Amino acid sequence: MANPSLRKALDEKRFILAPGVFDMISAKIADGMGFDCIYGTGFGAVASALGVADAGIATYADMVARMGTMARGCKTPLVADADTGYGGLLNVRHTTLGYEAAGMTGIQLEDQEMPKKCGHTPGRRVIPAEEMVLKIKVAAEARRDPNFLIVARTDSRTTLGLEEAIRRGRMYGDAGADIVFIESPESEDELRAIGKAISKPLLANMVEGGRTPILPAARLQEIGYAMAIYPAIGFLAAAAALERAYAHLKTTGDSLALGESYGFKKMTALMGFPDVWDFEKKWAVPEKDTAA
Repeated sequence: MANPSLRKALDEKRFILAPGVFDMISAKIADGMGFDCIYGTGFGAVASALGVADAGIATYADMVARMGTMARGCKTPLVADADTGYGGLLNVRHTTLGYEAAGMTGIQLEDQEMPKKCGHTPGRRVIPAEEMVLKIKVAAEARRDPNFLIVARTDSRTTLGLEEAIRRGRMYGDAGADIVFIESPESEDELRAIGKAISKPLLANMVEGGRTPILPAARLQEIGYAMAIYPAIGFLAAAAALERAYAHLKTTGDSLALGESYGFKKMTALMGFPDVWDFEKKWAVPEKDTAA
């Protein structure tokens, strides 16, 4: 079932910071940090699992398995990217039911044409707003738990302009979305205009190096936002750390001078080895006496 704490945070108007998670290491680390929510990033999940671009290549089966593993392995509510719902209205119903059953607390659906593209890259095309409204209505009707949240994203700003993006955001909120996500506004003025124009809880996408300026959480809340996701923060940091570590190994032939790292002992604890060791001690079979 969906975790009711996320809807409670929205209702109480607590600003929600959601770091992006893309595998079980990132998910478990974020889960221990005390966030109200973690965000299952499509870009990161596709990159780490398949090693390809976030361009509509991953399937529903790929994503529900990956996101479900992270959701079930964490106590923190997880809102997960579901692209376009992987097809038409019947696919959207199936995807919504599948994500909810897999343990997610929210699903993000977008109004791009298939195959979709990453939200901060060029060439995105959107379906008619009326088609997306039907997708949102289907998702809202399909969910079994009212605490399962629907995030409706529009990618129309880049190709059709801010006014159309705001129009769509209002339509999607009226159709039943719990959170409205206008992708890729290009200035603080645009973020502020969106905050003034849409009454539903708003999500801001903070992508380091993306099209939208990075604003502090307090500023986002001040101009009308309820939530901010940081989808790339984890995999960018991980990629940078791996590049440094592998380069050092290649150059020096050892790993002795890398400085402070996460630590093998800490990693074994994160992955639950102490519980395994305790179990093995409890249920260990006594060694047979082989003395002749």
